[in-house]
Amino acid sequence: MDTRHPGKPSSQLTWANVGFAFCFIALDAVISRAFQLRLEASIISAAIRCIAQLALVALILRKVFEADDPWAVAAIAVLLNLMGTLEIVLNKARRRYRHMFAYVLFSNLASTIPVAIIGIRFAMSEETFWKPSQYIPVVGMLCGNTISGIVVVVNFILEELHENKDKVETYLAFGASRLEACKPIATEGLRLALTPTVSTMSVLGIVSIPGMMTGAILGGASVEQAARLQMVIMFMIAASTALASIAATMLTLSVVIDAEHRVRMEQIDDRRHAVWRARNAAISKVAEGLRAASRGVASWVFVLQSRFA
Repeated sequence: MDTRHPGKPSSQLTWANVGFAFCFIALDAVISRAFQLRLEASIISAAIRCIAQLALVALILRKVFEADDPWAVAAIAVLLNLMGTLEIVLNKARRRYRHMFAYVLFSNLASTIPVAIIGIRFAMSEETFWKPSQYIPVVGMLCGNTISGIVVVVNFILEELHENKDKVETYLAFGASRLEACKPIATEGLRLALTPTVSTMSVLGIVSIPGMMTGAILGGASVEQAARLQMVIMFMIAASTALASIAATMLTLSVVIDAEHRVRMEQIDDRRHAVWRARNAAISKVAEGLRAASRGVASWVFVLQSRFA
């Protein structure tokens, strides 16, 4: 679906433009410093990480676009879902449960891939649905929103089970199935997960002009085509977020409440992920080794000074 006007090429941005835009990040850092928010280091490091990641993605996607290979496109789509799953499990989840990585990855793949294929093929009227310039950006946008939905619903369910375990066990003791006992929790979790998407759709075009539409207009598309494209994308995002949140809810409940209708709190881990615990342990060992080495060097220098004094 080509929406460009031939006579309206987009302006070419250089690294100088990016450098100028970095002044806005510097402004945020100054504000953080002035109000003693202690976020300036996080803001600057996040911005530098953003630059590095986007530059790397641009380099990879340029190769994929040039190759025009469906298998390369599929690999990028899976990689996006994989990275999103890692972000959820390693950084976003306050609690984790057994096999969480596999279940979250399945929830992502089962929602973003089919919705992207059906949406691009039929809603966007693309004969070749795997066209890199269409499929990869759409999957990326779907992944970004499914991550938010899964994080909200999983964190809510695990928090509620931790706080209200006795209430759930009471329902189970009176003969309720695990789905019946957890229906209020699941319903509220799904409501919270889908609320941001619903709120975003309700204000599009009136309160805000979304990024996809803005990008299409800046790229030379007609305003009408950009608006229709944004409608299609938002409806795809809503469907993908709902499917991912429902799948994550069902899979989470199947782990923390087993087939015998018992709440298995031992399946939930409140600690930081093992990756970060291993990193902290390694850093502690390195720091201890450096301190021991510095003490050894200081002792050696003291001996030499005493010998030549």
